Amino acid sequence: MIDFQLTTPVVFIIFNRPDKTQEVFNKIREARPSKLLVIADGPRAGRRDDREECAATRVIIESVDWDCEVIQNYSETNLGCGKRIASGLDWVFNIVEEAIILEDDCLPHPTFFRYCQETLERYRDDGRIMAIGANHYEFGRRRMEYSYHFSRYPHIWGWATWRRAWQYYDFEMKLWPEVRDHKWLFDIFGKSKAEFSNGKHEFKILGGARDAEYWHSKFELVYRGGLNTWDYQVNFACFLQHGLVVLPNVNLVSNIGFGVKATHTKNISELANVPVTAMEFPLKHPPFVIRDTWADEYMQSIFIHSC
Repeated sequence: MIDFQLTTPVVFIIFNRPDKTQEVFNKIREARPSKLLVIADGPRAGRRDDREECAATRVIIESVDWDCEVIQNYSETNLGCGKRIASGLDWVFNIVEEAIILEDDCLPHPTFFRYCQETLERYRDDGRIMAIGANHYEFGRRRMEYSYHFSRYPHIWGWATWRRAWQYYDFEMKLWPEVRDHKWLFDIFGKSKAEFSNGKHEFKILGGARDAEYWHSKFELVYRGGLNTWDYQVNFACFLQHGLVVLPNVNLVSNIGFGVKATHTKNISELANVPVTAMEFPLKHPPFVIRDTWADEYMQSIFIHSC
């Protein structure tokens, strides 16, 4: 059982995987949020298996057995991963000011909820911070002894944010042509190249052109409709506001959804099923708000080769 009171609303995004949904729901049940907002897409046309599995998945939500306000936003037609989650989160932030967000394949450690609640409260009115992430993919590398660090990259496999930050989200990325044509990504990512050593690990901070070109290709693909997704738009919004993200120095959520039934993460990678570790409390807050460039560069290289 969780030894604190979870008052922050929890958002649960589901579709057609009752087995994964049940695993994550069990963790939510342990946390006992007082408000649960559920977003569900509808079955794909002509897919009888979808109709059955979507129905079986939604039944799981009916087993809430604690004092909880459950609010449902279910689509009877299939909107697709991109539009369904984007429109669902628009709905969420029309109702609540802040929320913890889990998809059906994001299995959290029990301490994830307290970590999110406490950091949401701490940075609630700090416009520099756009989101709270739950993932740590540095595989033993750690630069400091605080509970978390600051990054430019949102991680959405278990995360939290505020209405004030979500207001910048635009599913259609209408500002992309201006950003693209005026080459603003190079202003965001800079042009530096440097090498560092901490005595144990060598770090090459390449940044600049390489990262700008990577994100240019992703944003152009999404803008032109070549990728049905919603999460690159989160990165776009964060980059344009020069926003920072809180990331833990232990991994708090494991993505258990890699495989053939996944929408995007069909191929197994080193980011699949990463073990979770308990966050220690009280949190050790950094006494400054400085982006950890080393951690960002390492994470960026991992994602380029893994997703």
